[in-house]
Amino acid sequence: MAKWIETLKEEDFTGSVKVVEYDNVPIAIFKLGDQYYAIDDTCSHDEASLSDGEIVEACQIECPMHGARFDIKTGKNLSFPAVVPVKSYPAKVENGVIYIAVEE
Repeated sequence: MAKWIETLKEEDFTGSVKVVEYDNVPIAIFKLGDQYYAIDDTCSHDEASLSDGEIVEACQIECPMHGARFDIKTGKNLSFPAVVPVKSYPAKVENGVIYIAVEE
């Protein structure tokens, strides 16, 4: 079962990505337009931080280590060398606060 956790206030969200931690797992929260999306921050191919990568083609993040690409909205792996997706988390905004849904 999932539970919604508070992460950041929208007013504190500057730039296009912030990293939060839940249960010792770094989670990257991306802002694309007016929407927020959350995926595991660690590349499934190697131990690189996806939030250090470059956003390409509107909704893809490119790993800074070996260039693997992931869909920011779903976590799906889109190119080699990554062959496994990263976990994605539903995100929502209520009263100016960004929440993500995590497994209990």
